[in-house]
Amino acid sequence: MLLPILVFLVAYFFIATEIIDKTIAALIGAGLMIGLHFIGYEEALHAIDMNVLFLLIGMMIVVNTLTDTGVFEWLAIKLARLAKGNGLVLTVFFMLLTAVLSAFLDNVTTVILMAPITILLCQLLEIPAVPILIMEAVFSNIGGTATLVGDPPNILIGSQTHLSFNDFLINLSPPVLVMIVVLIGVMVLMFRKTIKTTEQTRKRIEQSRPDKAILQPVVLKKALIVFGLILAGFFGGRVLGIEPGIIALAGSMVMVLVCKKDIHHSLVHVEWNTILFFAGLFMMISALEHHHVFEAMGEFILHICGGNLMATALTILWFSAIASAIIDNIPLVMAMIPLVKGIIPVFAQHMGIDDPMLIQAQIAEPLLWALALGACLGGNGTLVGASANVVIAQVASRNNCPITFWSFTKYGFPFMIVSLLIAHAYLYLRFFM
Repeated sequence: MLLPILVFLVAYFFIATEIIDKTIAALIGAGLMIGLHFIGYEEALHAIDMNVLFLLIGMMIVVNTLTDTGVFEWLAIKLARLAKGNGLVLTVFFMLLTAVLSAFLDNVTTVILMAPITILLCQLLEIPAVPILIMEAVFSNIGGTATLVGDPPNILIGSQTHLSFNDFLINLSPPVLVMIVVLIGVMVLMFRKTIKTTEQTRKRIEQSRPDKAILQPVVLKKALIVFGLILAGFFGGRVLGIEPGIIALAGSMVMVLVCKKDIHHSLVHVEWNTILFFAGLFMMISALEHHHVFEAMGEFILHICGGNLMATALTILWFSAIASAIIDNIPLVMAMIPLVKGIIPVFAQHMGIDDPMLIQAQIAEPLLWALALGACLGGNGTLVGASANVVIAQVASRNNCPITFWSFTKYGFPFMIVSLLIAHAYLYLRFFM
């Protein structure tokens, strides 16, 4: 178990310090895991979540097609005029919009859509883009925590524990709403001096003509129709059992066909380094999972909690959050769900409860909501904690707004701690008061 952990830690060191490109570090780490036989080649390939990769590739092609029409410039100018050039007002509006969209779309799709508009707005208003982009990733992870479909860990928990969309909405949206209000207040205090626009910039915004931004009106109409069908597919696919990655990839190809785009041009604009980074990360983490690293961590939690339900729930919250800030939260949740399901009957026997309804309400739900809150919110801790963070960093880099590991952590980690304190208080008041 120690050697695969060592390989992962060395690779993670290079990813965090950016001494070498993080994609190179992740792929060398994956190669070592396979080459040193910590995991079989076939098993490592099987561990790559193609749904995530297909979703990324498909939505990158969609956004590139829409970008060519000028629709993002049009939307950026419209929003800037609506806010009368006030950068702080626009930032607050964007965070609210990001959180709401992430609750109903997945957070990766949300940041892929929001990032181009944000960068253009920042250029128009002459304000720094990097802090705002980081905040968008943070608020996408928070917003996605509120629903079953907003974040992959919630989808996994829902599918393996038979919790419904309404269960997630009723139990997780209250703390998420509190987090959004509190963190927007914190953000306003942090950015009130740095996100200021000049009088000259505001006058230029007032004189701008949004309609001049649309370069390909016919292509835009076709693209928006296909985009609407893709969004409908995201919602309908949950019912039909079709993964969003397939919907995004197939929908992007339909958009390329309908809009008569060159497929080579479209594929060139895919962030292939991001795709390969995720592939390497998935393979490295699968090696840790193969050697039962996550199960050992879970058993350690049970041991130190000494059979106390409240201590166990709150430890799961903080453990899953810190772990999710370091590694991808998907395999972590996959390993933690069987552990949580296994300790539920142990607690039921210890507490003398045999009614299934009471077991669900008093034992299962505190543990499962702690896992969901920890895994989703912990992604804000570092750049590699959530897929949305990595994607927005690559989009920013391509637009000459580099987001480093430590610049993300400087903003993301404090926001993660504040959101976890709110989640901690919520779990205590809701289940143990």
